[in-house]
Parts: sequence; structure tokens; C-alpha cells
Amino acid sequence: MASENQTATEYIQHHLQNLTFGRLPEGYERYDGTVLTDSTWTLAHGAAEAKAMGFWAFHLDTLGWAVALGCLFLFLFRRAAKKATSGVPGALQNFVELMVDFVDTSVKDTFHGRNALIAPLALTIFVWVFLMNLMDLVPVDWIPLLAGAIGIEYMKVVPTTDPNATIAMALGVFFLIIYYSIKVKGVGGFVGELTLQPFGKWMIPFNLLLEGVGLIAKPISLALRLFGNLYAGELIFILIALIPVWWAQWFLSVPWAIFHILVITLQAFIFMMLTIVYLSMAHEDH
Repeated sequence: MASENQTATEYIQHHLQNLTFGRLPEGYERYDGTVLTDSTWTLAHGAAEAKAMGFWAFHLDTLGWAVALGCLFLFLFRRAAKKATSGVPGALQNFVELMVDFVDTSVKDTFHGRNALIAPLALTIFVWVFLMNLMDLVPVDWIPLLAGAIGIEYMKVVPTTDPNATIAMALGVFFLIIYYSIKVKGVGGFVGELTLQPFGKWMIPFNLLLEGVGLIAKPISLALRLFGNLYAGELIFILIALIPVWWAQWFLSVPWAIFHILVITLQAFIFMMLTIVYLSMAHEDH
């Protein structure tokens, strides 16, 4: 529920602000009126200070939650693998086997090359993105209030609502696309795909424009689709939390949370499937 000391705008801005660590330039006037005599690495107070920190600012909450959820994924799957039995499996082993079988089937149906990296990569992407998306179902005030109690002013708990996280993951996939395109087809084959398709050697500039846009669109579509859907979902939860009547909050938030379970699962699946498709295309030699 929104704090009585905040306006609706302040409440929304607070919940959408990342915990940002970066360097403020010399002479910068901070929120409390103090002027920095030297450039200083510090935590940002508000969006204006975060913007002044420039490109080399770190969203500590995004990094922290992403790493923590990645470690949770590794811990759960390692634990299931160590305790796997051929007898009656436990709940964790059942869940892990279900995930592995689901991802393995998706890879076999979609990926047409031979690469031992693709299935583990797809499994990691699906489970990790799903866990990060799942944090959107935590009530919007719980963790920020706990963080505020220990002196942490801002705390966004859904890493995939930060475009820095989704773009970073998409760029990782993009670099793999480039790497395997060159490895499978060679530099000449990769350049040929960009310059000789679809209209042949007499239309090289036009071919390069079309294929270049298509290549660059892959990481952009991966990043923005995931970010946009999760950011919108988080914003709706925040708007529901602004309703002053508690029963109205529950009446709206519970159905939206149930529907959002489908959204967070679908977005993790789409990110995984597009990664498989793009890497399959990178392995196809025309």
C-alpha cells in the first residue's frame, strides 16, 4: 500500500527507481544542497543523480537479484542431480526432470545443428529468466519496506524490468550468433550472407541494409519484448497498490497475479525459443 507521506507520483517514481551506484562529477549539487569538491562514487538519491552518473553506473539491485536467482537455479539443479535416484523420485527431482525433458524436446524440435552447448544454454535461459520474472509476484511493498528498514532507500526486485539486464542477456545471445555464424560458415560465408542475399551480387548495398537490419533486430527484439512485458506488469501491480481500500487491492491484484503467471512463463519460453531459433539459423550453411 502506498505510504501516506507520499503522493501517488512519488510512490510510483520510488518503486521504479533502481538502487544505483556510480560516480558524481566534481561540482555536482546533490539533493541536500551539498556541492561535491571532487568526483565521488556514491549511491544515487533519485533519478536526477542516477542520470548524472552516466553510463558507468551500476544498478546494484538488478545485479544482486539476478546473481542471487542464478545461484538459486544452480543450487536447486545441482542438489537434484546429486540426490537423483532411479527409485521413487522426490518433488525436486520430478520438477528438474520435467524442466530438462521440456527443454530437451524444444531443442530437438527446433535446433537443426549439432552443438552440445545449446540444450544447457536453453535450460539456463528458461529457468533463470522465469525466476527473475517470478519476483514480479512478490507484493510490491514487501521487499522495499524491508530494505528501507535497514537503510536502503531503493530496491527493485525484478531484474527483467531493467532494460540493462534484458539488453545484456540479449547481447550475450547476439555474440553467440556472430561467433557460430563465423565458426560454421567462415568469415567469407558470413559476409556473403549479409551482402549477397536476397537479391544477388548486383544489389550488395541493398542486401547489406536488409540483412544488417535483420541481424541487429534480433537482440533488440529479445531485450525489449522481455523488458516491456515485465515492466508493464510491474507497473500495474504498483497502480493497484495505490488503491486506498485493501479489499479492492486484493480483488484486483489476485486475478492479475494469476494471469501474470502465464505472462512470466510465456516470456521466459519466448526468450528461450528465440535463442534456439537464432542459433539454429547461425548453424545453417546455405
